[in-house]
Formats: sequence, structure tokens, C-alpha cells
Amino acid sequence: MGGEGEVRIDLRDRPDGGRVGFVSIAAGHRLNLLNAALMRRFAEAMAGLSADGELRAVVLAGADARPFVGGADIREMAAIPDPDAARAFIGLVHGCCRAVRDCPVPVIARIEGYALGAGLELAAACDLRIAGEDARFGMPEVRVGIPSVVEAALLPGLIGWGRTRRLLLLGEIIGAAEALDWGLVERVVPASGLDGAVEEWLAHLGAAGPLALRAQKALMREWENLPTDRAVAAGVEAFARSWKTDEPARMMRRFLHRPRPGATIGGN
Repeated sequence: MGGEGEVRIDLRDRPDGGRVGFVSIAAGHRLNLLNAALMRRFAEAMAGLSADGELRAVVLAGADARPFVGGADIREMAAIPDPDAARAFIGLVHGCCRAVRDCPVPVIARIEGYALGAGLELAAACDLRIAGEDARFGMPEVRVGIPSVVEAALLPGLIGWGRTRRLLLLGEIIGAAEALDWGLVERVVPASGLDGAVEEWLAHLGAAGPLALRAQKALMREWENLPTDRAVAAGVEAFARSWKTDEPARMMRRFLHRPRPGATIGGN
């Protein structure tokens, strides 16, 4: 790989049905930095994974106990010669984030160590974020002479404008507990408990209707860019479209006829 790194995909079929793609980023750097070649590989890998009709969820992580992603490779950025090359490079960062957002199923960020700059943007592009207690988060780009851009635009919706300004203007690095308090992540556990906590979430996703999950993610993407009245209308249409398949009726019948606690055979 010549130090460019690799993207590893482990597809696992689950007993509750469906398939989970475990995607791990293995950069040739201790901070797991994204270079141009690795970003191209990642976007391609995510696009291929997204085409799998049996896919139920994706888990994104750093490989081999590496940090989630420590940012884009500063050495590579320092060699950018002009604005056109800069635009092309940042377009690769956006392409990685967009590949995650365009994935039709929920993507869980499993975060250990650093999620900085492009790494935090990638985490923000995920649908759910779970972090180890040692995780650290930040957008320190202004400290190396550039603004935070592309999917940094998702941060106000997650943490509000004031906290976004703290991260982007001050370049602060915050810990997992503060990230949880801010709403930047949804759950924090000891690093040794990350896999178990991710499995809990996968079990919840496995209990959901696979078509309903895809419809819900697509609808939430629509909501991001719609005023309230149009977002409500889009939801009505999504609800109606659900009945083009038998999934609602089938799953509702199963719910109505589920075993009741304390019920006995032949009893009321």
C-alpha cells in the first residue's frame, strides 16, 4: 500500500436477518490520518457496500485499535500548490462524508481515540455515534491556517451554534464526557465495552423492519433541507409508501400476536 492505507470490510450475516458491514480504516499513521488515496478507497468501498440489498447496518471504526480518524494528512495538505488543488483535496473529504450519508442504512461510528478535523466530520456524517471514555474530539483547522469546512456544517444541528463556534474558532479538543453532554455522541462506554454496546444497537436495528429503516433514514435526510410543513408532508408520503409492501401488516400481526408475559397456553 506504500503507506497509503487500506479500507477493510467485514460482512457478517446476523441470526436476526440482514447483514452488517464492519468498515475499518487502517491508515499508515499512528493517528489514522486520511490521505487522498485512502479517501478515494473509502468512498468507493462505501458505495459498493451501499449497493448490497441485504445490508441492515454499517459500523465504522479505526482498524487495529487505531484512533477513529485523527484528521486529514497535514503533510499532504502542506504540499497543496494552489486553490484548484485545495478544492480537489477537500472534495475528497466531502466525498467520504457523503458516501456515509448516502448509505441507505444506519451507519454507527465506533469511536476510540481521536476524532479530529476530517475525522469528526466523518463521525458527524454517521447516523449514530458511540465513543470510548478515552475518545477526544476537535476541529483544530484554524490552528494550521485553514477553516473547518464541508461536513463541519452538520455540527450546529448536533450541538448548536455556540458549541460549534467553540470547536471551530477556538480549536478546542474535548473529551468523551463533554461530547456526550453536548450531544456530539449518543453514548460513552469504557473502551473495553465498545463492542458490546455496538452489539446492543445492532440488536435494536435487527428488530426493526429493514424497509422501514431505509425509509426512515431517507426521510430524515429529506427533513434536513425542508421547512416544517414540507417535512411533514414528506413524512405522510413515506408512511403511505410503506404499504406498497407487506412489511407493515406482517410486522404488526407479529406484534399483536406476540407471547404476553405471564400468559399460559389456553389462558386469557
